[in-house]
Amino acid sequence: MQETAVENPYGLGALIANGDIIARSILLILLIMSLLTWFIMITKFFDQRRHRLQAIEAEREFWDSTSLTDAISKLKGNSNPFRALAETGKQAVEYHEINKSRLSGAIGTSEWITESLQRTADAVISRMQAGLPVLASVGATAPFVGLLGTVIGIYHALIAIGVAGQASIDKVAGPVGEALIMTAMGLAVAVPAVLGYNWLIRRNKVLIDRVRNFAADLEALLTGNGRGAARAVRSA
Repeated sequence: MQETAVENPYGLGALIANGDIIARSILLILLIMSLLTWFIMITKFFDQRRHRLQAIEAEREFWDSTSLTDAISKLKGNSNPFRALAETGKQAVEYHEINKSRLSGAIGTSEWITESLQRTADAVISRMQAGLPVLASVGATAPFVGLLGTVIGIYHALIAIGVAGQASIDKVAGPVGEALIMTAMGLAVAVPAVLGYNWLIRRNKVLIDRVRNFAADLEALLTGNGRGAARAVRSA
């Protein structure tokens, strides 16, 4: 005997089809949060993977070069943070040497190079952290957005009970089901966002440490004993 499938009148499909504007708006907000979460997690994963490979390349190739220009040429990629730091250091040395007679010349070469590298490192780190606050915000707010839907569902259940004059299952099943679905949707959006945020933060910390270490080594090369910068530029 073949069984006939019975459509669930209290499921997500029924909520989308029969829900009011508030329920649909909450579901839309949660959907946008979920899509944004997965987009950021996927793109940040590939960005971090690329930066990790660039860090390995910088640590292996940069310091074996014979000149700063040669070292920079070995760092591939327009968005390579290590190439950006090296170019900043080289440009800082050249600019300070050319403009010694101007106000910038009143600042010591070491201080000028250090500040230039620090500004570039801060900009690189800021770009690395872009998107992560969004994951934190989604993880913190999605449960409450779902909770709002839960409150609305319970409110509809109470209205159904009041109108019917009795708390029968057929009167409250729909609104209570709506409330439970909203709770589950809020958690389904929040949990991946929180886990993804913590995972990406740990990976990002390793990359940020590598960027800072490279900037510190580059600073030591260009400012060491006041002669490192001149030697690096002349050898270029």
